Amino acid sequence: MGLRTYILKRIVYSFVLLFFVITINFFIFMLMPGDPVSMLASQMRLREPETIKAVTEAFGLDRPVPERYAKYVINMLTGQFGYSYDTRKPIIGDIGLRLQNTLVLVLPPEILAVIIGIVLGVVATQKRGKLIDNASVIISLLTYSLPVFWIAMMLILVFSYNLNWFPSGHTIPDYWAYMPPQTIWEDLGIRLWHLVLPWITLFLLSYGSYLLLTRATMLECITEDYVLTARAKGLKERTVLFKHTLKNASLPIITEVAIVFGFTLGGAIITEQVFRYPGLGMWIWRSIETFDYPALQAIFYVVAICVIIANLIADLLYGVIDPRVKYG
Repeated sequence: MGLRTYILKRIVYSFVLLFFVITINFFIFMLMPGDPVSMLASQMRLREPETIKAVTEAFGLDRPVPERYAKYVINMLTGQFGYSYDTRKPIIGDIGLRLQNTLVLVLPPEILAVIIGIVLGVVATQKRGKLIDNASVIISLLTYSLPVFWIAMMLILVFSYNLNWFPSGHTIPDYWAYMPPQTIWEDLGIRLWHLVLPWITLFLLSYGSYLLLTRATMLECITEDYVLTARAKGLKERTVLFKHTLKNASLPIITEVAIVFGFTLGGAIITEQVFRYPGLGMWIWRSIETFDYPALQAIFYVVAICVIIANLIADLLYGVIDPRVKYG
């Protein structure tokens, strides 16, 4: 099987997985307790049976399940997520802004954690058994095992309340309501200033896992014959570690990046709650409190798409890095 066939096969698998995600998303919310029409009618203070019946017909909840399912699949594939029970606004508008905020929150520290974690993992492998190796492992285990809300609150306590270096939350300051920024650079600078503490929180939470995984996989590969041959050829130790050993040890690391990205995207709810950051995580919390099922369905669907795309990219990288994957 060549690389082109391998890529086509993985893309087909991703579409099949997307279909199963849509199906599960539909039936989970259909089987959840409570009547969404009754909840919506209660929020809107509608008591008349005729009005409740009209709302039921408008949402298509009086239709047979197969018909509702078919319409749901079409709506999900075309981005028609309906209206939020909480805000009464189209979900597609809110989810675009919230997803953008969450990606800005998650991607920079995740990318930095991958790079620094891998580099420190290689250094720890080279210095295995020495002080720098022991210290990096202990610090990584410590930051990786600490609860994310504790890290966030300690950063706020030290750098916001005590030192007053950074804001304690939100994406923009409150005074922008009556005194907006004058230039685009001022706007960008203050927004980045508000992101420093959340970025540090997510970085500290993530980099340790990449360091430990890189160190473990590198230690398994560093005694292989091809590594000994590369050293016997007189190659520099840096070349042996990064070009030969790391390349063959990178498949588990790629898998970890794809998995952690999915969990970080959907699990940023705690970080966003602590810092009052208006992203998908905070919207999930709000939607659970208000029984906003359409919003939850759309959020889970979008997060699932992002996870599927991340895993597809990981699968394609497998085929590029290791020829045994695509020809196996």
